[in-house]
Amino acid sequence: MLSYTAKRVGMLIPVLIGMTLVVFSIIRAIPGDPAQVILGQRATKEAVLELTKQLGLDQPWYVQYFHYIKDLLSGDFGTSIRTSEAISKEIVPYLGATIELTVFAMAVAIVIGVNAGMISAWFQRSWFDYLAMLIALIGVSLPIFWLGLMEQWFFSIKLGWLPTTGREEVRDPVQAITNLYLIDTLLKGNLSQFVVVLKHLILPGAALATIPMAIIARITRSSMIEVMGAEYIRTARAKGLRMFFVVYKHALKNALIPILTIIGLQTGLLLGGAILTETIFGWPGIGRYVYEAIGYRDYPVIQSGILVIALLFVLINLIIDLLYAAIDPRIKY
Repeated sequence: MLSYTAKRVGMLIPVLIGMTLVVFSIIRAIPGDPAQVILGQRATKEAVLELTKQLGLDQPWYVQYFHYIKDLLSGDFGTSIRTSEAISKEIVPYLGATIELTVFAMAVAIVIGVNAGMISAWFQRSWFDYLAMLIALIGVSLPIFWLGLMEQWFFSIKLGWLPTTGREEVRDPVQAITNLYLIDTLLKGNLSQFVVVLKHLILPGAALATIPMAIIARITRSSMIEVMGAEYIRTARAKGLRMFFVVYKHALKNALIPILTIIGLQTGLLLGGAILTETIFGWPGIGRYVYEAIGYRDYPVIQSGILVIALLFVLINLIIDLLYAAIDPRIKY
């Protein structure tokens, strides 16, 4: 297992190098002059040229790339052109918000999706099976922006149960420790603030969980149906084992590989693709952070944001690969 892990980690090095080169190149292809955007349309040509020189944008691309990699290796993500703040500090709260929202949404999607798929496979062609797959189809088809607005209208405006936007109460801000507010409130022992933060999470988390939950349910059902027809499952049932143990102990473990794959992919997509949800619910996540930076041609922020999202995606896939080997010993051989 150690050798397999070392090989998988070693394969990340060329991936990360290629990733930085692609991100760097694409960002430079965005039309518009950052110096002109910062100074405004009325700025003189001399002022624009001076700022371009200060930002190092007048140097050849390979020189800029060399300095970029050098700074990354030292833990320096650069300085935001728009705010003049160090990105390594500025990005942390946004990243924490996105991670918390993604973990919450995926936890909901996994618990409901996996169990719905398993029960559908267990009672194949029953009313529950047809109903669950119909709901899964609807879940995949619903646009996130429409679902988010409907949630706000019903649960916030009509019923008044949950807040519409934000991550916390403005009058009672959370003292950030890890920038994961649910954890921070528990560390402070403030249960009332924990409940408030949880209420803010429910609507965006539910909206974000809809599509992954539907996909996980359909993949789980297909994988479980295939496994349930195997000979060892028939043998286990012939021995008199209760169906519950046959499904959850024997069948699920052997059906996990495709389920883990889709969970890993969906988690990576949510980390980088939650811009609509974050915008609708006013969630201060990394998606909105990068989106706003694009409007200002803030190259350092765009590069760092995309790189962090890509790095998280790669790390999630690494974890999934290691889980493959832990679940099925044949893979590491």
